[in-house]
Amino acid sequence: TTQDMIKYVKSQGFNAIRIPVRWTEQLSHETNMVVKETWLNRVKEIVDWCLAEDMYVIINVHHEAWLDRNPFNTKKTENNKKLAALWKCIATFFRDYDQRLAFAGTNETIALVDGQENWNKPTDEWQTVQNSYNQTFIDAVRATGGKNYYRHLVVQTYACNGYYGLDGGFITPTDVVEGRMSVEFHCYDPYEYAGSGAYYYWGKKYKDMGKRVPSSDEITLSNYFLRIYNKWWKEGLGVVLGEYGATCHYQNDDKETQMENLQYYYKCMVSEARKRGFAAFAWDNNAFGNGTEKFGIFRRSSSAMSVGNTYSLKGIC
Repeated sequence: TTQDMIKYVKSQGFNAIRIPVRWTEQLSHETNMVVKETWLNRVKEIVDWCLAEDMYVIINVHHEAWLDRNPFNTKKTENNKKLAALWKCIATFFRDYDQRLAFAGTNETIALVDGQENWNKPTDEWQTVQNSYNQTFIDAVRATGGKNYYRHLVVQTYACNGYYGLDGGFITPTDVVEGRMSVEFHCYDPYEYAGSGAYYYWGKKYKDMGKRVPSSDEITLSNYFLRIYNKWWKEGLGVVLGEYGATCHYQNDDKETQMENLQYYYKCMVSEARKRGFAAFAWDNNAFGNGTEKFGIFRRSSSAMSVGNTYSLKGIC
């Protein structure tokens, strides 16, 4: 990540960046979860580049297998102790930063069962453990004081799946301050279109053109976001759509229409989020081409930045 990358993203109209961070491969003290100062300073450097562009920033705990693949009672006490120590370290380091910097406690907690990630409906145990992670995160950050006492904190549903949270699995953590918490969910719905690319078109608009589309469409998306709005927004929580996207995929005989459909999907996703007040973060994994999980928007390297998918970007804008 370079400063020019950050400047470029800002120049294309974005006002916020979510920075996924893996911390525990950079520990100086594993028992106390103390992060190496060199790594803290590297994260600080990127945060500072974002703030210099007057952007909002989220940093989180991302792809930590010890945490987010073990939502089990057998690991609950140990993991909460480690998570509290880790967030104490991170939050203390960034304690004096202003409110443009937010913290997100976890990422996508998914039970690893027999070596396989279980994305299906979670058990009560898995959701209860995720709820405990959220509470531990809130308590650990608030306890560091300073500007962290009022900092905006982001907590997650199990798997960052909004449906699982809406179905009763998510319990709002208690907090010492009001109005400084958001709930995060991710949306690649329907995955058969947006992720795997099994369908090449999405939405009623394209069904009316005689195209094969999944049953989940614009109305499904709007109703889903309305449920989230009525549940969490009206309870006083902010809502962060922490990841959304659709893979670039097409058939050569109708590529242009399919790419226009991609643009339309992004437009619908962002429109539904914006009109309900949700903060929406596009997931750009720098993957381009034609196929599964090609979520790239900006082509980035150490030397240059460019727009790699104009359709996705136009849809967002």
